[in-house]
Amino acid sequence: MTWTTIRKRPAGDPPPNLPDYAAARANFTWAAARAELEGLPGGGLNIACEAVDRQVHAGRGAAIALRWLGKTGERREFSYAELATLSDRFAALLRQLGIGKGERVCALLGRIPELYITALGTLKAGAVFCPLFSAFGPEPVRVRLHKSDARLLVTTTTLYARKVQAQRAELPALAHVLLTDLDAAETPPAATQSFQHLLDSAPTCGITLDTRAEDNALLHFTSGTTGSPKGAVHVHEAVVAHRLSGRLALDLRPGDIYWCTADPGWVTGMSYGIIAPLVNGATLVVDEAEFDARRWYSILEQERVNIWYTAPTAIRMLMKVGAEAAQGHDFSALRLMASVGEPLNPEAVVWGQETFGQPFHDTWWQTETGAIMIANTRSQDVRPGSMGRPLPGIDAAIVRRLPGGGIAVLDIDQPGELALRCGWPSQFRGYLHDAARYQECFVDGWYLSGDLASRDADGYFWFLGRADDVIKTSGHLIGPFEVENALLEHPAVAEAGMIGKPDAFAGNIIKAFVALRPGFTPSDALRKELIGFARTRLGPAVAPRELEFMADLPKTRSGKIMRRLLRARELGLAPGDVSGLESDDAEQAES
Repeated sequence: MTWTTIRKRPAGDPPPNLPDYAAARANFTWAAARAELEGLPGGGLNIACEAVDRQVHAGRGAAIALRWLGKTGERREFSYAELATLSDRFAALLRQLGIGKGERVCALLGRIPELYITALGTLKAGAVFCPLFSAFGPEPVRVRLHKSDARLLVTTTTLYARKVQAQRAELPALAHVLLTDLDAAETPPAATQSFQHLLDSAPTCGITLDTRAEDNALLHFTSGTTGSPKGAVHVHEAVVAHRLSGRLALDLRPGDIYWCTADPGWVTGMSYGIIAPLVNGATLVVDEAEFDARRWYSILEQERVNIWYTAPTAIRMLMKVGAEAAQGHDFSALRLMASVGEPLNPEAVVWGQETFGQPFHDTWWQTETGAIMIANTRSQDVRPGSMGRPLPGIDAAIVRRLPGGGIAVLDIDQPGELALRCGWPSQFRGYLHDAARYQECFVDGWYLSGDLASRDADGYFWFLGRADDVIKTSGHLIGPFEVENALLEHPAVAEAGMIGKPDAFAGNIIKAFVALRPGFTPSDALRKELIGFARTRLGPAVAPRELEFMADLPKTRSGKIMRRLLRARELGLAPGDVSGLESDDAEQAES
């Protein structure tokens, strides 16, 4: 089906931050964007200083930076001046504990105020902040704490007991664990301390920010097709792109009420749940509770949200509830609704227009890019199903990898791999402890994203799929390695493979295929046991929702499981080239 372009008004109230796309691209330089930041004495740069201290220096210290809505009705507000002081204290706390510049501080927390204090304070101290998804099971948490060489973890009593405590001996680098929910009179569990007690006793001044633009600042883990999760490293220079993309792609400006629904354990929850809104002087709305359509509609109305950044999965869940739930609410404050995490289907874009009087604006970026690269901006026409056009300062192309090395740039409407010309400030600077893996991402001065797409004659990009086996489910990238390895730990499992199965709400769900060891027989009871086993180790966001038994999984002659054939079998697709398979597998695939 061909969807009608949604034409935008030539002007709005207030006028869009990017009124003339062509002129902005023609006149743009990253040097000019960098010059708009405050910076540090001597030419340094610090993300947290740009996020909160700069607003205080500009006379906006009393403005609300963070408005927190607790899941049981609590409400707390933090001004920019308060966040500046609290982050100073946490930075001082880190130094008192001996956490040095460049060392990793992890946070295993939900959407609570302590997360934001930890993130900003870590950056001020010159340490590297690494958020972890609180819904992960013990094994993904252990892997990330171990790979990051985390020196300090901030978490809650419950999360520590369930996901870390039993594995503490396997984490020799982890010197400190701070628990956020201990009462003043409560004795901390062994080898832990009270976050609040230490924060209250830390000095409120005396922090000297001495970070440079290329100092490491953020560590985000992202899944791959082989091996364990990759730790993408970002530097303080990334704040240049955070600020610019927040202003141009999300139309942020000082005084806006902004709500990003992304979980802080993922890169969106950091880049656009903390940094971009604060460096642009907005008030950040944070809801601790999980998705609830009526609660969300009430928040949009009661908080007078101007900019709303959410995920396609959430939009589809709202669509399932029905537009009737939105009726009777006043959404007149909404100026822009945007989406991130996975491709936004055209029906959802149009549903936004019908329900809210404006479309959802899709955006595209990755953990590795650090910031929005391609977007449907507020002023430009929206083509439902399109990722939009590259922001000023970003050069994107569709390319094909050449057999002998190098790439060829493809013409319009030709499918290929989406590539970005290197040089933007939030480009990741490496995969932690894996230089070879990092170098594989670049060819001839281009970053190759692994996403398949096409470009039309007007410069709009259209997502087609992944070039590898990584699955996007509910906006989260899930690599097969962790899921399959977890299943292989069960004594009944001989082989395991996983695919993404299309789903109307999550985009994809994880389906596992399992071959059993001798002595075990397929059954509904064993299926439920294996799914529960995976959920216990991986958490519900990563574990498979469906599981199917097979006598043998299709493999290449070298023994590699062919997920492509599992996917073709599940979806009724042609198997394609089977010449590299073991002979029995090839016969089954062709039959």
